[in-house]
Amino acid sequence: MHLDKITELIQTYDKIIIHRHVRPDPDALGSQGALKEIIQYSFPDKKVYAVGTDDPAYSFLAKMDKISDDTFKEALIIVCDTANTERIDDQRYTLGDKIIKIDHHPNVDPYGDIRWVDTTSSSTCELIYEWFLHAKSHGFRMTKNAARLLYAGIVGDTGRFLFPSTTAKTFTYATELIQYDFDRQALYDGLYRVGENIARLKGHILQNFTKNETGASFVKLTIDDLEYFGVTALETSQIVGTLGDIDGILAWAIFVEEEEQIRVRLRSKGPVINKIAAKYNGGGHPLASGASIYKWEEASYVKEDIEKACQQYKEEVKQ
Repeated sequence: MHLDKITELIQTYDKIIIHRHVRPDPDALGSQGALKEIIQYSFPDKKVYAVGTDDPAYSFLAKMDKISDDTFKEALIIVCDTANTERIDDQRYTLGDKIIKIDHHPNVDPYGDIRWVDTTSSSTCELIYEWFLHAKSHGFRMTKNAARLLYAGIVGDTGRFLFPSTTAKTFTYATELIQYDFDRQALYDGLYRVGENIARLKGHILQNFTKNETGASFVKLTIDDLEYFGVTALETSQIVGTLGDIDGILAWAIFVEEEEQIRVRLRSKGPVINKIAAKYNGGGHPLASGASIYKWEEASYVKEDIEKACQQYKEEVKQ
């Protein structure tokens, strides 16, 4: 069983390095940070590191460790919330001894020596808590900060429990996690409070989005737009849901121009979009994905695919 093997390997190794995906969200940081916290608290003699690029927007959740290449030698590597190897933040993961993959995205890239992938789970944080419930009989202990991080990831990936991925088990786990003494109001403030620059960019999006008869909607943000509003490409993760409450929109793409690529942030209220993302150097969930293109001309192809997905979805709903 995966839970037994994962627990056994964590107990066996004295050095453990935990990774997650690039451009992290609360689920990636929450699962990574909580796992580190649980292991370190339970076994103080172990050396446990969380690696990757720090995101200032989520500094209230977790900060990354800076380690040398030599640290990876004879280390157990655990990769959280990352479907494919190209998206693992800090590619030195290959220098480790064994690799465990823990994820809830479709298993398009079955990397790792041990793989625990459950697409029915709302989040990787939900999986980490499920593992903890199994592992606590082996000496693993929860902290209030680990509980805070797991709760943050569940809240983030379920859209505050609004997304269809939310199950009875999700609510049960969330109920158990809030029994730990952490400040939920401060956590919500950190997750959802935005600066004036983000608020003004949201206004720009609402003024400039396009929508067609299929229910597909699109927004283009150039480098000049980002500079005008004082927003970095990384911070655009905070505006991706802006179109979600608009009646008639089924799926949308926000194209964000960067120096070397155009990031495509995809969201849906029904049509499957992760297969579209996979065509354009990306991936993700059926209703929440990301991709990358390298010329504005390619945006038309992405739009066509989203429009087809919306039209197909509408026809399926009618049947």
